[in-house]
Amino acid sequence: MRILVAGATGAVGRLLVPLLLDAGHHVTGTSRTLAGTERISRQGASAAEADASDRDGLRKVVLDAAPDVVIHQLTALSNADGEATDRLRQEGTRNLVDAARSAGVTRIVAQSLAWAYVPGGDPAEENTPLDIGAAPPRGAMVDGVRALEETAAELDTAVLLRFGIMYGPGTWYAPGGSVAAALAGDPTAPFLGYLEPDLSVTSFVHVADVARATVAALDWPTGPVNIVDDEPAQGREWVPVLAAAHGLPAPQARPGRLSWARGASNRLARSRGWRPEHATWRSGFAAQTA
Repeated sequence: MRILVAGATGAVGRLLVPLLLDAGHHVTGTSRTLAGTERISRQGASAAEADASDRDGLRKVVLDAAPDVVIHQLTALSNADGEATDRLRQEGTRNLVDAARSAGVTRIVAQSLAWAYVPGGDPAEENTPLDIGAAPPRGAMVDGVRALEETAAELDTAVLLRFGIMYGPGTWYAPGGSVAAALAGDPTAPFLGYLEPDLSVTSFVHVADVARATVAALDWPTGPVNIVDDEPAQGREWVPVLAAAHGLPAPQARPGRLSWARGASNRLARSRGWRPEHATWRSGFAAQTA
């Protein structure tokens, strides 16, 4: 197939492009920068410089690529810019879907989130409602996810991959990343408050497993699918393991939890043949620092 990857130089995109090429697809990757397009070209794909906020420019890129499928990997998370990412999920997705429709594209695979569900005790399934109306700043994130999913669903087939917290190369959790800095006590590290060894539950997924799931999703039916590992876990379980993998002391366990924190189930993805190579963060954290 002819595939356009919007956001091809992010943590997922840089692993995804070679997998798509190896599978025999013709790939066009987009980046906002010249350095990004050069990286895509070195991987063997066609490259196009495009900004998702530039509606007309993005439309031209999509029309020129003439894809059968669009893969949406647009975020601003490399800079930990949640507000910019929320805008991309809304405005960027709108521009991308409109461009895809102009090019006659009927299938999209889009990056969504597995931690936007309503609070609950059990791992969330795909039919669990999103946490609409959540208090700020979470509310803006959930609104962005809802806008992304609803806009993508305007195409005939929209596979909405709800990723867990990603770790591995190019993510915040990689060696030398912002999470390691936070564990080392850097008060300026972003999202420091989410690294609490408490009772809050999180679902993780290795970025390589995310890339493999995205390739598999080219053949999946429309709708949301959780892409997470097999073991949702409380912070008091995973934070010490992560700290040990980075060679850092573990913070002291504490009571309490984030009221919305909830794991997710990967049962649907597994029923479609996807299996995480890193089935649990317990071994996955150590593997990324080996």
